[in-house]
Amino acid sequence: MMRGIHDFMRRIRMPVSGQRRKLFFDAAPDIIYAIGDVHGCDDMLGRLEDLIFEDSGKHDGTKWLIMLGDYVDRGPKSASVLQRLMTAPRADIDRVCLAGNHESVMLDFLRNPARTHRWLELGGLETLRSYGIPTVPDNRDALKGLLQAHIPSEHVAFLESLPSMLSVPGYCFVHAGLKDGVALAQQRDSDLLWLRPTAVDKTAARNDFVTVHGHTPVSKVEIAPGRINIDTGAYMSGVLTALRLSRGRAPAVLQCR
Repeated sequence: MMRGIHDFMRRIRMPVSGQRRKLFFDAAPDIIYAIGDVHGCDDMLGRLEDLIFEDSGKHDGTKWLIMLGDYVDRGPKSASVLQRLMTAPRADIDRVCLAGNHESVMLDFLRNPARTHRWLELGGLETLRSYGIPTVPDNRDALKGLLQAHIPSEHVAFLESLPSMLSVPGYCFVHAGLKDGVALAQQRDSDLLWLRPTAVDKTAARNDFVTVHGHTPVSKVEIAPGRINIDTGAYMSGVLTALRLSRGRAPAVLQCR
């Protein structure tokens, strides 16, 4: 199964022009861990990874760690979070990082930098500070120079490379949600990265898979018909959540502060 992740390019489908990649796998690993919205809380992410790696040692088989997006903004250490996610995890777990809406908006800012860009109001200022940019100049050329000098090109390439969905038998992993009545291969990034749970409630229970998502903060993990929301609002609640899925067992929740 490790080879399945490393060779995932063969399983990518891009039926909609201009959309991010979507990953489809014919078989699931023995265990999947999924982590909700991190939002710059790198210290918590490190502690949660330690919990996952400790838990992983208690279980045999192949294991994946799926990150559900929103790694940047609002919290204090977005740059550190991205650097962590670009580093290979421990050898017995394969990691896949999906795109969130905050990664999308950050990329739009980097391509079209301006003091009035909406990203700055969504937590972008905190992200820039994590890169050592304390203020945003009004001058566009000066701002471009700061971004090029402080934000590594590898981080930008990482953000651009993130797929928007991962599907295995029984589960679909996305940042936000799925559009009613649309086949998985035809789902658009604007929905996968931005939908709220009310938009998926009508059909989620009728699907032959469970959608695991984040995006909409909840006070505790929300297990609803056909979907599981694991965004516990780490940057404001101080609680970062992971979900463990394994064959023949009920979903298990791992959390840290």
